[in-house]
Amino acid sequence: MKIIRTPESRFENLPDYPFKPHYINVADDLRLHYLEEGPPNAPTILLLHGEPSWSFLYRKMIPILVDNGFHIIAPDLIGFGKSDKPTAPSDYTYQRHVHWIKQCIKQLDLHNIILFCQDWGGLLGLRIATEMKDRFSMIIASNTALPIGKIPLPQSFLTWRTFSQESPHFNIGKVIDKGTVVPLSKDVIAAYNAPFPTEEYKAGARIFPSLVPTKFDDHESAKNRNAWTILSSWKKPFLTLFGTEDHIMKGAEKIFQQIIPGTKGQPHALLHAVHFIQEEIGKELAQRLVEFYHQNQ
Repeated sequence: MKIIRTPESRFENLPDYPFKPHYINVADDLRLHYLEEGPPNAPTILLLHGEPSWSFLYRKMIPILVDNGFHIIAPDLIGFGKSDKPTAPSDYTYQRHVHWIKQCIKQLDLHNIILFCQDWGGLLGLRIATEMKDRFSMIIASNTALPIGKIPLPQSFLTWRTFSQESPHFNIGKVIDKGTVVPLSKDVIAAYNAPFPTEEYKAGARIFPSLVPTKFDDHESAKNRNAWTILSSWKKPFLTLFGTEDHIMKGAEKIFQQIIPGTKGQPHALLHAVHFIQEEIGKELAQRLVEFYHQNQ
């Protein structure tokens, strides 16, 4: 496995991202970056990003959560942000991503985790929560799903998957920009592009859409069905916060609410945002998360 690492100089002077980096090895010579903010003995919130973003996506939420007394862990998935980047698309699998984040949780010895997950953060986080259920206390799912290959994916996703594989210029900052209601500033677009100085660094970002299980007999679909079996009896608090303009994930919140017992009576919301909801209304999301936590104490 050939591994490359984005030069630190790429991350200088990022807007509203003053956080100190932390690193652990999740496999031989494979380094994962994470943010850790707030007191370690406080309730822990695990913030999992998706495709093709990184922990920069959570910069608006973290200060509010810390000010409200939480301990924050925000990893960069392998292939993203300041984490190491294997260069071969075949180095990335759904199961490997699950394993790498589980290693992060084990090494940091996280317990009573409040999970906030969006996009692939949900495909990974929801699987992990059901496999390590004794470590998780609450879940907030935002613009995400847990596919089992039973329902055809929307054309908008299929178009995105094709674009990720065939576009000669995979401008990640522009991808984020297209997934928001309000256009992003040039410095924010540059920050989302910072982890990817050349095409060689984008293998993980390009392959991610192709890892979504789309067939019922897919090996990962079977694992997700096992996760749904556990979620169908999940009584711990579970909240959905989805964007009204996110046409790829539209309606997924209803599936969570119909199947998971822990969603009953919770303050679910549809909010004016597209896919990258943390970028658009991060402060509101953070406040809703704080209120959700206190309502369930």
